[in-house]
This record gives sequence, C-alpha cells and structure tokens, in this order.
Amino acid sequence: MNTIAPAPAIKKLPPGKRVVGIFIGLLGGTVVNASLGYSAFTFWSRQTKFVPYDTSSPDLQTETFKRHNPHSNAPVCIDHAVRTVPLSKLKTVDQKELTRDFCRGVWSGIGYAYQRRFLEKKYRSLPGREDSVWEREDLAKADYEVGTKITDHFEVIEKTPEKIVVRCGDSPLETGLRPSDGLFSMEVTKDEQAQTATFHLKSVFVNTTPEGKGSAPLPWHFQYLHRLYTKLWMETAVRKLIK
Repeated sequence: MNTIAPAPAIKKLPPGKRVVGIFIGLLGGTVVNASLGYSAFTFWSRQTKFVPYDTSSPDLQTETFKRHNPHSNAPVCIDHAVRTVPLSKLKTVDQKELTRDFCRGVWSGIGYAYQRRFLEKKYRSLPGREDSVWEREDLAKADYEVGTKITDHFEVIEKTPEKIVVRCGDSPLETGLRPSDGLFSMEVTKDEQAQTATFHLKSVFVNTTPEGKGSAPLPWHFQYLHRLYTKLWMETAVRKLIK
C-alpha cells in the first residue's frame, strides 16, 4: 500500500500577479543589498565624526571668508568632519607635509574619482581651462599653492602650514559673487601631549550674491548626502597617510 501522499498541485499565478511577485522580489533584493552596503559604509567610515559647526565659528569671521561673502549671507549648508589618528601610525608627522598630503589625498583619492571624471568630460575641452589640474597623478603630487585650480571647480585661495582652503561652487573663471558659492577647508591639528593628529574637513556653502541674503537651508536629504560624501573623502584621504 502506497502511504506517500501525492505532491500538492502548484497553481500558476496569472501573468499580472507573476510580474508583481518578480517586482517585489527584485525590490526586496535591492533593499537588502542597499542596507548591507550602507551598513558596510557606516562601519568603514565610523571613525569620521561630525562636530558642532555654525555661524558662530571664528572661521566665518576670517578675512578670507568675509572677502568671499561680503554681504554676510547665512550658509545654506555647513558641516565639519573630523578624524583623529595616533601620530605613531602616520607616515610623517611634519605639519606642512601632513596638511599637503591630506589635501593631495582628498583630490587624488577614490572619493573624488567620479566627480573628477565627470568635470573632466564636461569642462576640460572648454576655453580657459588649460591651467586647471585634471589628471589624478598630477593631483597626487601638486603642492596646492594659492591660485591652484582643481578640475575647473575648485581654486586654492589660502594656504598655511595647518590648512588649505579652496573656493568651490563654480568655475574659477567666475570670479565675482555666485549663487552657488562656498569654501572648503582641509586642516590638520596636532596634539603633542596626546600624540595625535586630527584631520578636519570644513564645508560652507552660501549664496554670496545680494539676492542670497535670505536663502533657506538646502533640503535635509542634500545635507545628509553631502555628509556621506564628506565621510568618503575623509576616509580615502586619511587612509593614504597611514603606514
């Protein structure tokens, strides 16, 4: 006597329901992969932190900032990321070299690779862009003196042993006030007592035109994505400096 029950019949779903099922499966897989990717990135960049930074910062009272924002317009996006590393883990502890190499790592690193290629394809062939630094190899060995133009989108406007500040938001050929303007600072501070170096990425985006006086902050999702991008820049730059 056969006691094995017959296999249950499998009913085929109508074509419409099958498409929905496939879509839900693909969407679920995408969500899972995105979640895993975000979790991995969060873990990888966990040592980069954001610290309080607003219009009360002395940075916004410097001659450099006032010169580029003469109407004292409020920033539409502002943040300050930091990453601290023991001096013993760094390839060099010389202040000037740390600042320069940190800057080199930002622009020649993987974090800036896509944006560099995008700007290169869009602007490099246009007139007046010949003096910009475009190649990754050149970005990795530049000294970033004042006046250095980076991929027709950034220009070094201040350099000290502790920091390098670039103007961003538009082509350096646009020398006047801009609806999309800003300053981006790469800085290194050392704590000799704690034997650590702290790397800083400070971003201030602002509409510097007279019409930008009452500009509203950028949407939260832009600011959130910018912070993720900042973390990417920080990690890819700092990791180049570690032994």
